[in-house]
Amino acid sequence: MSDRSSMNDSKQEWSTSSWRSKPVAQDVVYPDAENLSTVLQQLKSLPGLVTPTEVDRLRKQLADVADGKSFLLQSGDCAELFSYCNPTQIEAKLKLSLLMSLIIIWGARVPVVRLGRVAGQYAKPRSKATEVVDFDGEKKEVLTFRGDNVNGFDVRDRKPDPERLLKAYFHSSATLNHIRASLSSGFADLHAPMSWSFSHVRSPALQAEFERIVESLTDALDFMKTVGADPESRSESGSSLSSVDYYISHEGLMLEYEEALTRVQKPSSKGLHSNSSAEREERTPSEVPYVLSAHTIWLGDRTRQLDGAHIEFFRGIRNPVGIKVGPSMKPDELVKLLDVIDPRCERGRVTLIGRYGAKNVDALLPAHIRAVNASSHAQSVIWCCDPMHGNTTSSPSNPSVKTRLFSDIVTELASALRIHQSLGSRLGGVHLELTGDMDENGFSVTECVGGSMQLQDRDLARNYQSHCDPRLNYEQSLDIAFLISHFLRGQRLGKTSGAFSPAPASTLVNDQAGGSPNEEQDQILSELVKGISARP
Repeated sequence: MSDRSSMNDSKQEWSTSSWRSKPVAQDVVYPDAENLSTVLQQLKSLPGLVTPTEVDRLRKQLADVADGKSFLLQSGDCAELFSYCNPTQIEAKLKLSLLMSLIIIWGARVPVVRLGRVAGQYAKPRSKATEVVDFDGEKKEVLTFRGDNVNGFDVRDRKPDPERLLKAYFHSSATLNHIRASLSSGFADLHAPMSWSFSHVRSPALQAEFERIVESLTDALDFMKTVGADPESRSESGSSLSSVDYYISHEGLMLEYEEALTRVQKPSSKGLHSNSSAEREERTPSEVPYVLSAHTIWLGDRTRQLDGAHIEFFRGIRNPVGIKVGPSMKPDELVKLLDVIDPRCERGRVTLIGRYGAKNVDALLPAHIRAVNASSHAQSVIWCCDPMHGNTTSSPSNPSVKTRLFSDIVTELASALRIHQSLGSRLGGVHLELTGDMDENGFSVTECVGGSMQLQDRDLARNYQSHCDPRLNYEQSLDIAFLISHFLRGQRLGKTSGAFSPAPASTLVNDQAGGSPNEEQDQILSELVKGISARP
């Protein structure tokens, strides 16, 4: 291998295993190396979870997102557990994604590319290798829980086990199989009866707006059906009013697993979407490596070192990829990273997933946008906002419990929309940790504080289920969908000021003392309500 300085040369040698010569961040040390080798050989013999044709179809759709012709909705669990592989929880996530995308389409009037953090999001990076826990009345230091495909959440099951990689494959396969079967069986039929419940909304103005949008959607769909504009057959992309494309993604953390599920194949001609005829001529005849563990994988904030193993692996794969961009990323480093991952500047090849935090986004995002705008990547990347990861905090009543404030989440999202617009850029998508899960009484999870449900700090204990980071629940997720839809509608109609122009984060009352985040306290939601109430 040549040194890193020549990595921009697209002819530099690359192989599915060349990453092994680089430093591996967030590495997992397996006590039984022989067992790991046996497991990886088994994975190499198994079919891919997705197909190259599907990957290329996503590439084409993400190119449309980069061109402003579509919007990207990436959503799902912070970290999946194997126990989530059941019909109820899979369908809850799928339904929520479909409802959110329908709401966004109503406001934006563009297609939504649906991308789930599902069927493989089993590994999580950690800041510390060990943690101290209470065990049989004593303090004991154990390995940190790294996700179900590494070790167990139970403190007695923290030794990394290679067999969990096989379990991850089969649980991913079963999850994806149920998603595909559900979609092909009419689960996404927009004319099927749907439960649109907004009893959680305490603001009369917001409730009226939600119901108005649903009524408008229903009327439009009924009209299309009446005039015969509801084709039963699928379009070229596989979409119609009764079926949709749905793609899966996860963080590409476990490189042994990703390498074992990489297959070198000739790309589908239908999926080719290049910037020039010369590029098409160069790439069409050759076989290229596809990671078939998911349609797309992303680089985390802890694994994007320019001289690291993850960058080496990501730069050679055919799949579109995501890159988390946060406070530790320098503007010039971001451009160097893009030069390595996407030297040909292919539209939609890279999605930049901003995760700054409400208090940092105004100070840090503009410099990153300007750096990319001044580079050759200005027209090819997709900018996506992750308003979750930079806004994790502790519960005032129980510091050991992690939560997120809805007002912080909306502040970062609103600021990102405003900043991109002011700099002549475009926010092309949103990346959310959420779940549609409910308890046996039909009550949503309670992990984030606020939203139109007005969840309070004391409500967290009612149905807190996450073993990792807090997620938006069903109602809070729909709140976000309506907020995005409202903004994009205003942008489309040339009315972007007002309802979604938040006050500075420093002026927001974030309910740190555990009070109720109502319309008077949560200024962002209050501004939205005023905007809705005043709109003709």
